[in-house]
Amino acid sequence: MNNRKPRICVIGLGQFGHHLAVELAKECEVLAIDNSQALINAIGDQVHHAYCLDSRDYTSLASVIGPDFDYAVVAMAESMESSILTVLHLKKMKLRHIYAKAINHDHAEILRSIGADSIVFPERETANRLAAQLVNRNLLDFIPLSDDYMVMQITPPDWAFGKTLLELDLRKRFGIFVIAVKEHVPEHTSFLPGPDFLIKDSDALLVIGQKGSLEILENSPDPFSA
Repeated sequence: MNNRKPRICVIGLGQFGHHLAVELAKECEVLAIDNSQALINAIGDQVHHAYCLDSRDYTSLASVIGPDFDYAVVAMAESMESSILTVLHLKKMKLRHIYAKAINHDHAEILRSIGADSIVFPERETANRLAAQLVNRNLLDFIPLSDDYMVMQITPPDWAFGKTLLELDLRKRFGIFVIAVKEHVPEHTSFLPGPDFLIKDSDALLVIGQKGSLEILENSPDPFSA
């Protein structure tokens, strides 16, 4: 059995890159790169490897990144030249998957055209999440899957408490399929819960469904009221 941790390089240690690298280092082997020695010093004891170098220079970058890296994240975006050259170099190194932060649509298109596999807009995505959470009071978090479907973490409506998943029948009523229940008392996550699982007021539901499903659920009257 292969227990090797994923190897990931994070290039650019601004606020986004720094926090991403530190969080990834909890589960992965992380190489952090920036051209600022101060930023390298600030993260040095929180990741596995940290190097101060100019990622625009292919030779310097290739000296620390090998073919055994699973992912690369180009987290700098303020300098379009730096991010574009860095992605171009990583593509030449045949990195398996390259994520790149973009500042606008044109920047994103350039990054895609030269080999970035996934484009990240951290500020936009954070704003979208916050807006969705403010508009939908039951929505705790979500992961978009396509234009129509997403995985959502929601708080159940009050009328769901004390009912089993079979009684709630969320799939038939609202087109929502429960894939896990996060219990807080006691703290535990039940994956693919059975139909006899009883919902408590301290539970959060991890569900998959269409974007409009949550709105329908929120605005639905209590189906169990007399």
